[in-house]
Amino acid sequence: MEFGKQIKKLRQEAQLSQEELAERIYVSRQTISNWENDKSYPDVNSLVLLSETFQISLDKLIKGDIEVMKDVIQKEEIEKMNRYGGIYTMMLIASAVSAVPLFMLLGVWALIPWGIIWGIAMYFAFMLEKIKKDNDVQTYKEIVAFSEGQLLDDIQKQREIGKRQFRLMNVLKDTAYPVDQTG
Repeated sequence: MEFGKQIKKLRQEAQLSQEELAERIYVSRQTISNWENDKSYPDVNSLVLLSETFQISLDKLIKGDIEVMKDVIQKEEIEKMNRYGGIYTMMLIASAVSAVPLFMLLGVWALIPWGIIWGIAMYFAFMLEKIKKDNDVQTYKEIVAFSEGQLLDDIQKQREIGKRQFRLMNVLKDTAYPVDQTG
C-alpha cells in the first residue's frame, strides 16, 4: 500500500516530527511509526484528523489503497473468519446448552467435556481476533464504508454490533472465572 509513504511525505513536508503529528492525531509516536512503515493502518477517525492536519482530501490521502483494502476484505482471510466464526458460535451455543444436561448426568466430571467444548470456543474466538488484527480487517471495512458515503455514526454502530458477541464471551468468561475484588 502507499499510505505509509504518503503519510511520511506529508509529515516531512509539514516539517512535523512523528511526536508532533502524534499529538495532533491523539495517538502515540509509535503508532505514527507503524503507519509510516505499513505495520498498521489508522482507523477512520484518525484518517479524518490526518486529512484535516495536512489539508488534503481523504481520497488523496489514501489514494489507491481503497481497491487494495477491498481485495483484502474479499480474500481468503474473510472465508477463514467466516468458518472460524461459525465454529465459534456453534461451540459457544453447545457449551451453553450442554452445561445443565452434562452436570446432571456426570456431576463434577461434567467439567471435563464442558471445559473442552468451552475451550474450543475460546480458541476460535482468539483465532478470529488474531485474523482481524493481523489483516486490519475492521479498519479496512470502516474505511471502505466511509469512502462509499456511510457516516461515521453508521460505521460505529456496525462496530458495536460486531462487539456484542465478544461481550457475551467476556460475560461467560467472568462467570466461569469470577474476579476476586477483595484484595
